[in-house]
Amino acid sequence: MEKDANVTVSLVPASELLSQTILTVFDTVHAAKAVIIQDANFQQFAIYLEMVTVVLKELANLKIEDSERLKIAVANLNREIKVAKQLTVECGKRNKIYLLVNCQRISKDLECITKEISRVLGLIPDISFNINDKISKLRKDMLDSKYQATAVEEEILEKIETGIRERNVDKSYANNLLLCIAEAAGISTEQSVLKRELEQFKSEIEDVNLREDSAEALKMGKIVALLAKADAATSPEEKEIKYFNQRNSLGTQRLEPLHAFYCSITHDVMVDPVETSSGQTFERSAIEKWIAEGNKLCPLTATPLDMSALRPNKILRQSIEEWKDRNTMIMLASLKPALHSNDEQEVLQSLGKLHDLCIERELHREWVMMDEYCPILIGLLGAKNREIRKLSLVILCILAKDSNENKERIARVNNAIESIVRSLARQIGESKLALQLLLELSRSNLVRDFIGNVQGCIFLLVTISSGDDTQAAKDAKELLENLSFLDQNVIQMARANYFKPLLRLLSSGPVNAKMTVAATLSEIELTDNNKLSLFEDGALQPLLVLLSHSDMEMKKVAVKALYNLSSVPQNGLRMIREGAAGPLFELLYRHSLSSPSLRGEVAVIIMHLAISTTTLEADQMHVSLLESEEDIFKLFSLISLTGPDIQQIILRTFHAMCQSHSGLDIRTKLRQLSSVRVLVQLCEFDNHTVRANAVKLFCCLTEDGEDSTFLEHVSQRYIETLIRIIKTSDNVEEIAGAMSIISNLPKEAHITQWLLDSGALQIIFTCLTDGNSSASYKRQLIENAVGALCRFTVSTNQNWQKEVAKCGFFPILLQFLDSGTALTKRNAAVSLKQFSESSNGLSQPVKKHGVFWCCLASRETGCRVHLGICTVESSFCLLEANAVEPLVRVLVEPDVGACEASLDALLTLIDGERLQNGSKVLSEVNAIVPIIRLLSSSCTKLQEKALKALERIFRLIDFKQKYGNLAQMSLVDITQRGHGGMKSLAAKVLAHLDVLHEQSSYF
Repeated sequence: MEKDANVTVSLVPASELLSQTILTVFDTVHAAKAVIIQDANFQQFAIYLEMVTVVLKELANLKIEDSERLKIAVANLNREIKVAKQLTVECGKRNKIYLLVNCQRISKDLECITKEISRVLGLIPDISFNINDKISKLRKDMLDSKYQATAVEEEILEKIETGIRERNVDKSYANNLLLCIAEAAGISTEQSVLKRELEQFKSEIEDVNLREDSAEALKMGKIVALLAKADAATSPEEKEIKYFNQRNSLGTQRLEPLHAFYCSITHDVMVDPVETSSGQTFERSAIEKWIAEGNKLCPLTATPLDMSALRPNKILRQSIEEWKDRNTMIMLASLKPALHSNDEQEVLQSLGKLHDLCIERELHREWVMMDEYCPILIGLLGAKNREIRKLSLVILCILAKDSNENKERIARVNNAIESIVRSLARQIGESKLALQLLLELSRSNLVRDFIGNVQGCIFLLVTISSGDDTQAAKDAKELLENLSFLDQNVIQMARANYFKPLLRLLSSGPVNAKMTVAATLSEIELTDNNKLSLFEDGALQPLLVLLSHSDMEMKKVAVKALYNLSSVPQNGLRMIREGAAGPLFELLYRHSLSSPSLRGEVAVIIMHLAISTTTLEADQMHVSLLESEEDIFKLFSLISLTGPDIQQIILRTFHAMCQSHSGLDIRTKLRQLSSVRVLVQLCEFDNHTVRANAVKLFCCLTEDGEDSTFLEHVSQRYIETLIRIIKTSDNVEEIAGAMSIISNLPKEAHITQWLLDSGALQIIFTCLTDGNSSASYKRQLIENAVGALCRFTVSTNQNWQKEVAKCGFFPILLQFLDSGTALTKRNAAVSLKQFSESSNGLSQPVKKHGVFWCCLASRETGCRVHLGICTVESSFCLLEANAVEPLVRVLVEPDVGACEASLDALLTLIDGERLQNGSKVLSEVNAIVPIIRLLSSSCTKLQEKALKALERIFRLIDFKQKYGNLAQMSLVDITQRGHGGMKSLAAKVLAHLDVLHEQSSYF
């Protein structure tokens, strides 16, 4: 035959043989590229064939017609290409499952064909060096080529081998295997497609059997049997019809097991029966144990046993399984009525049986689902007995784990999710079971919608997620994560203070989702802790991106969210540090901004930022909102260009900035920018809110002492406005601010006179004598009122002093020396000191009478200090007012300011010629000892004043002797550690005390 073929070849021209072969190669390459199974191997094979085509075309171009060796070589090559073509065409057309389970054989066949083509290429005679070189390299590559199944294909083949070897794999294993095959082979997992592919696979196997390839037929038969256990290709309707047909054909009585079902060793019904060499059948584990214990003979026949001859008794095993299935179906039918019983114990027992069946086999769970047990189990979740509810939850969870179809059938039961959520809110054991069931159900996309829609469910999950039970918290968080696929669920979570999904959506979600999230952040009520955690977890940057976007709607939602979040000072500082102020001010100044409410919200956010700069943290970090004079002017100018709502917000913003670490600089620049003129005008506004905030800011600007700016703009009309505000306002904070302005305004005589003419003294008296003085908001008003009074008690204008005394302020000042704040005590002492400075000049001399006057009346005595006739109203005498002792009590106050003012007041009693008499009074009221203690004060100014006072007092021998020893150690300390002139002054006092000579070097 080979000779005849060679004769035939010799008759055909070489060019024609080459053309035929090239066409065959082309068809084969086309078919190879279309193969799905083993596609990588066939793609590589196609590359080799394309390189063969290149060689053949070059040979054809040489137009060699009479080379017999070439003809024979090309004819052989053509024959091998045809073999390859047949394999590639088959792999493109045959059933995909069949091809996949035979992938190893296909790889080997392809490798053999490649090597055979390489061998035939070696038969081509040497014609051209270039062609010969190409053939040589191509042959080497083809000989070295290795074709292998992919890792996925190898894994599937391993699963098939395991399934065949184990023999007792269940439906779940088979379903999983079938789905793996479908994915690897590019088959749709739709039930109808899988069914068609399986039927085609079985047809292919029948063809194998017809060809009597016994080895392959046996192997394929086992694979078919394994895949037959899968029902992924069977529709739910087909499953139900099969189940109910089978169940309805049965009776109602359970059958007892046949004698043959029992193992003669264990005396139990067999699970894996095997037949021994003696012909007897035993439970596999029992007979293996029998032999392992050294028994060589059959337990029944006493004939020798061959361990290697154990054969599965498939017929008996199938009979046992059919018997078990029959009885299980009958049991399932009988359990339904029992679950409706009023006897709780009967219900619990039936649930226990149902639970055991569900655990035993996946097939049983499938029957339970088809037998409509889910509505019954859901109904039992409303039972009074907790154990019934818990066991029902456990069974439902077992059923839900099998498939998404089961999850959806459970969820579709009327009130199913609502009933499970009610269990979620019950005792911890039941709650955890409900949580596990909901978590399992949430793995179905369809069921997730149902869960999130149940009222209170997400709130309960959030509560559990932060609970003490670690596993429950973990499950709750996983369930919340599963539910977060829906934006409305994310929003519900945020309303329940669970923000993680919301922040993720804000960060990486689509634009419309980001806007929804931002809108949510603007609407929900948040605690300060919530606001802090949102910024700490990354909410700010996405909001700033929206704020900086060109789209106005995005800006709006960002502003509304920041409006809600910026009220916490820490968040305000973070916003300033991360550059939020720039876009906010840009939006505030935008003339084209059509929404007044948006501008108002932006203004409030900026105010929040300003308030944040008043904190200790801002001081430590030196964070400022506005720094340049231009920025301050631009914002302040907006007050004149906006309505009352924005005006009051900007005023509050500047008030906050004036309290910050850079407050002094802000106040100075505001005064330089003629803000006083604007504030004076605003104080006359009819809008009380704007007016009150203008008063507060004006008050801030007056705190730094006298300034010519105020003299320029403060008129008598403004003074009258302040008095009217104090009289008519019902805002205590505004009244306190106005009173503070009166206290802080320059101490010019004309301003004080305007105040007197406007009735300021009566207003101050009313503020100090009105009730509720202990209320916190009232304390500031009292402090300011007592401070304002100081301007009327200056010793340079005794007429003003008389007006104050006439109004009855002395008792009030004494009262506040005992019960006021430190600032109130200080200001009260200042007023008393100023009064006392006038006492000596106002004290009236004692009249001298004739010799006989003493016989008619008792002799009139003068003031012990001023040596004249003193009264509170006429000479403002501290002794007559009983003010000395209250002032002494203030001397021991910890507040330096109050202490110093009290000392100043007391020292007026020893001024000039009053040293002797005044010192005696101070001694009697025990004032000298506290003054001595002030020598050890940490305040140098106070220490110096006490030292100067004692230097004068210790000039008097009586007081030197009485108090000298007490002061000595403090004086010595000052001479050693004191500053400047205090050393010499202390030495001078020590000289008075005879501790140092007056010629000492200390002087």
